[in-house]
This record gives sequence, structure tokens and C-alpha cells, in this order.
Amino acid sequence: MTGKLIIIPTPLGNLEDITLRAIRILKEVDLLLAEDTRHTIKLLQHLNIEKQMQPYHQHNEHRELQRVINILQAGKTIGLVSDAGTPGISDPGFLIVRECLRNNIDVECLPGPTAFVPALVKSGLPCDSFVFEGFLPEKKGRQTKIKELASEQRTIVLYEAPHRLIKTLKQLVEFFGEDRVVSVSRELTKMFEQTVNSSLIEAVNHFEANPPKGEIVVIIDGKKD
Repeated sequence: MTGKLIIIPTPLGNLEDITLRAIRILKEVDLLLAEDTRHTIKLLQHLNIEKQMQPYHQHNEHRELQRVINILQAGKTIGLVSDAGTPGISDPGFLIVRECLRNNIDVECLPGPTAFVPALVKSGLPCDSFVFEGFLPEKKGRQTKIKELASEQRTIVLYEAPHRLIKTLKQLVEFFGEDRVVSVSRELTKMFEQTVNSSLIEAVNHFEANPPKGEIVVIIDGKKD
């Protein structure tokens, strides 16, 4: 009898956001795959949980994939966590889920935190229809992607690193125009959570004067007719 892979969302920052079900599953799994075991051990210690862990991240997931499948085929239950939020959303997860399905291994995904959801809902921009793009390409294809998104009529959701935010906002100004409405949220659920709702050019000016820190979600209004 094969085992099961369970996707376990973890808090974005505020540990109170962990669900009772997630806590139970963390206790029950035979092995925990963690994006960064040093980060995950802090969560487990906070919850008084001792668990065998194995690193599973973008630099080793191809190499570790078959070994994980072998463990699942031996009947073990494995949990997958990222550093924050739901694995698979701009984090490792897609490859192992696809391989499990190919091998008729059950996959279960718990509901839980995903950074773009609170950022989108509180942006004040339409959230009944949107496109999630995650991180823009860093180099090759970046400008092409931004040009493509400039004509998108749905609300656009991006993730961005703080050291690239101003560059990204300036590129958006170039192709979307200065007046396109944007909502930039950072440090969601944490002590210094902040959301800036403004035009793109105003966002550039704000973050040039106030260098951003923390994980960032950028919500951009779609193109109007």
C-alpha cells in the first residue's frame, strides 16, 4: 500500500495563523520535506513537535525526487512545507505533486496561508478575476512578459524581492503608464505590515524615499477599455 503526500501551508509570519489541522498533520507525518530546515525547526519548536526532516528546495528537488517517491511507495506519509505560505505557489511543490500523480500516490493539500490572497483582497482592486504571475523573469524574457501584461484587463498579481521592487515599478511605469493604479503590500501578517495604494509613479517615489524590506506582493489594476 502506497503512502501519501500532504501539502502543509505554514504561517506567512504570524504563528497564530497555523491551523489546528496543520498542527495535527505535522505531528502525524513520518517525514517532513522542508524548503529550509533551519527555518522550519523554529516553527516545530514553537509547536513542541519533534519530526524527522529532509531539505527539499529548488536546488535539490530534481535530485531528491525519485528518492522521495520511493519512500512514499514504501507506505510512508510525507509532509511538504515551504518557509512560508502554501508550497507550490512560487515555491517547490509542483514537481513532487506531478510525480506522485504519475505514480498513483495520493496527494492531499490543506487550506492555509498564501501571501497574494490578503494582498489582493485588501488592495481595493477587482478580485473576482485576476492573473497570478508570481515572480517576473529576472533577465531573459522579462521585458517581453511586462509588455504582454500591459494589455491584460484582469487584475495582475506579482511577487517581488525588496532589492528589485523599485526596478520593477519603474519598468511597469514605462510600459503601463504613470497613472496605472497599484497596491504594494509587504511583511504581510507581521509587525511591520504595510500596504501602499497609489499610482505607479507615486509608488516609485514612495519606495525610493523609503527603501522596502520583507516579502512583497504587487497588485496592479488591469488595463481599462
